[in-house]
Amino acid sequence: MLGATKAARADAASAHEAAAPWYRRTLRWMQTNIAEIDVTRYDISWWREHWKRTGTQGIVVNAGGIVAYYPTRVPLHRRAELLGGRDLFGDLAQAARQDGIVVFARMDSNGAGQEVYDAHPEWFTRDADGKPYFRDQDLYAPCINGPYYREHIPAILREVAANYRPEGFTDNAWSGLPRASVCYCASCRSRFKDERGHDLPVKRDWNAPAYRAWIEWSYACRLEIWDLYNAAAREAGGPECLWVGMIGGTLGGAANAFRDYREICRRAPMVMLDHQRRDETSGFAGNGQTGKLVHGLLGWDKLAPESMALYETSGVSLRLAARPEGELRLWAVEAFAGGIQPWWHYVNAYHEDRRLYATPLALSGWYAANQALLHPRQPVATVGVVYSQRNFDFFGRDDADLLVQQPQRGFLQALTRGRIPYVLVHADDLARGTAGLRTLVLPSLGAMTEAQVAAVRAFAAGGGGLVASGATSLCDASGDPRPDFALADVFGVRLPRDHPFRDEASRKQWAAENGHTYLRLTPELRARVPGPHAPDEPPAAGTRHPVLRGLDETDLLAYGGSLAPVKVDPAALVPLTFVTPRPALPPDVSGRALRLLVSGRTPALEVRDGWASFPLESISDHEVAVIEG
Repeated sequence: MLGATKAARADAASAHEAAAPWYRRTLRWMQTNIAEIDVTRYDISWWREHWKRTGTQGIVVNAGGIVAYYPTRVPLHRRAELLGGRDLFGDLAQAARQDGIVVFARMDSNGAGQEVYDAHPEWFTRDADGKPYFRDQDLYAPCINGPYYREHIPAILREVAANYRPEGFTDNAWSGLPRASVCYCASCRSRFKDERGHDLPVKRDWNAPAYRAWIEWSYACRLEIWDLYNAAAREAGGPECLWVGMIGGTLGGAANAFRDYREICRRAPMVMLDHQRRDETSGFAGNGQTGKLVHGLLGWDKLAPESMALYETSGVSLRLAARPEGELRLWAVEAFAGGIQPWWHYVNAYHEDRRLYATPLALSGWYAANQALLHPRQPVATVGVVYSQRNFDFFGRDDADLLVQQPQRGFLQALTRGRIPYVLVHADDLARGTAGLRTLVLPSLGAMTEAQVAAVRAFAAGGGGLVASGATSLCDASGDPRPDFALADVFGVRLPRDHPFRDEASRKQWAAENGHTYLRLTPELRARVPGPHAPDEPPAAGTRHPVLRGLDETDLLAYGGSLAPVKVDPAALVPLTFVTPRPALPPDVSGRALRLLVSGRTPALEVRDGWASFPLESISDHEVAVIEG
């Protein structure tokens, strides 16, 4: 029966693919990131055979930007050294066409050499002293608001699209300077003043109107580039010629590059993910989380191939050596589980370490054999973890990893290890994206708009459960503190006027603190658990709230953080109290109320950020509390 079902789905998928546009049916990708030396040594015949053996359906081929791999006629578009009269991009595109393979022309629009700088210094970024920023040691960083991005690159896109008719374009690091750098070139000065009414900020100050306006304006400028490049591609290449740039696999990376994840996914028929390796915080499971992040915004029916580096990427990028097979396999299968498609990524067309050619073969074959089951599919989940990029920016500010990402990461680890299916839900999509969900988790969602607050309130009023941590709903969309939690009545907790959560520096200090502290579970039940007894031991009476299920044999949990008192509504249930810090030897206990409150059907976990962000692999009881609750 399973085999028949799989075969039927495969037949249906084949029929669907035949009728679908190319960007809905090209699932298996490969890239050879060309170096200039490859002009003389690119063995196209061998690579065509490799495409065939790996079942490749689409290739990414370097076309231009910093260096042209075709005989360009765009002024100042430097042809690759040793190219001569050869058209390497054209040769590869023609070979792919003959093999029925889709072609993406890869662009590099984020740097230019000395010749271009000397001809047009006004095209390039400047620091506050008027000195140019560099992308690399010998490449200047052009400005996204100047003619390089707005005229020069569109001319290249139109030339490539008209002459070679690729299905689309990718673009490496297309979004210009990162958030840490302000460009003070003439284009940015005049545009920012005209459009936002401010001079460019001279320092990072999240409370200054000019800096806040610059953050929002910088996002808007990148979306303008996205729209401009797509218009240029379609103008010359036809209505299905797409420019899809590249986007990273994490919200933090997107924020650092001013890439509005939600708005990009709303615009894009597909995305190309530049997310090549695991990090030390999320591990392999982080790739499945990336799938939930991107598809939660893009839709589960659209494609999101991910650049999977076949070279060594751990810590230092050692691009001449093959990545260990097991490392790549675990990274890839997590991606497949999250709805991501393979995009095998080679650097250079010739390699002395030949092990990297074998790595994709088995994975590609397995994916091809099972792709009818892998795409499209949507997770069945009853828990939604709520986030927003604006919260990352305006609540997290310069400490977003500590204040925003760590709390979210803690909940995601607990849900994953507890085998509780979840989806990621953008806070702006709550009004339409909660169908089938019974519980929303709000990990340190400190900055919330009024519309987001209303959507959470409506979810709770409809019988949905809430789990909220940290300063959730305390601040408005700009990160300024409200008089109280906007959801205070839902949580059953009020914030005193002098509470340190109102102060940005205090929030950071609290999130980073750790010490010899505990949480006391109530009612205390140790008297009925085997062990020594004391005269002042409280009798075991009453029943604990289900949020503490699985912790019946202890009255204490290791905590390690700190708390400050809040006002608790009379109807709120407090299943935990805080054991204040004492010297580690000997341990001592005394208590005050912890903000773990349950009111009706909407339990709210109102604890300092560190509870949800504390490494769950280190304190497993925290994980039990999250999972069982």
